[in-house]
Amino acid sequence: MIKLINETVNYLKEKGFESPEIGIILGTGLGQLIHEIEIISEVSYNHIPNFPTATIEFHKGKLIYGKIEGKKVMVMQGRFHLYEGYSLQDVTYPVRIMGALGVTTLLVSNASGAINLKFKKSELMLIEDHINLQGGSPLAFKGVELLGERFADMSAPYDTHMNTLLKSIARTKNITLHSGVYSSVYGPQLETRAEYRMLKLIGTDAVGMSTVPEVIVANHLGIKVAAISVITDECDADNLRPVDIQDIMNMAAIAEPKMIILFKALIGQL
Repeated sequence: MIKLINETVNYLKEKGFESPEIGIILGTGLGQLIHEIEIISEVSYNHIPNFPTATIEFHKGKLIYGKIEGKKVMVMQGRFHLYEGYSLQDVTYPVRIMGALGVTTLLVSNASGAINLKFKKSELMLIEDHINLQGGSPLAFKGVELLGERFADMSAPYDTHMNTLLKSIARTKNITLHSGVYSSVYGPQLETRAEYRMLKLIGTDAVGMSTVPEVIVANHLGIKVAAISVITDECDADNLRPVDIQDIMNMAAIAEPKMIILFKALIGQL
């Protein structure tokens, strides 16, 4: 993997990706942050050596380098998921590239369903902890110790200082920002009523199909992480209705401007 990482890093350096400070992963339906970036360089995933390729129609599949609030940022417009047929190493490969290029802070967004029914559609949840229900680890491969500590500490996977700043910014900007536990499942099918009840019992506030693998690898590399879930549906097991993907996308679009405000203000304070 070290050889693959070096090939990818060298290619991106040739494309102008120079010493990014902050990495950003934009989740499903959450690509508008790129309009706030002073873009210096952008490359489609399918042009980057050893990079996975986005297969979901609402994932743009671009790696963007530029500046926000005077900081050099490297942005994934579209992420990878296990349910697309990728391995955990594929899904987290971009985070390893970010780390190799110099990123020390990672901001992550995702679209998720509210298990905590106090949370409503188009609101935001700051992830304070997570539960990995994807059935594996992105660190479970031979030679991982060459890239970082095999037994990565996960006692505080989300940076408390950044979380405190985000809460303060939300209050100042009058943005509702819940806090809670995010559970990551495999997908792509949505959960049954029984599964939603199980998720609630184990302490889940929001559920999705991403984020946790990237966060694990970021911690493995010593990268500080903050993550926000955009609540796109409410998972009420007693009143469950068929999922409406278009409604999920609409809710993401409503919530996205608030997430952008939070991320921009946070970047300005880092």
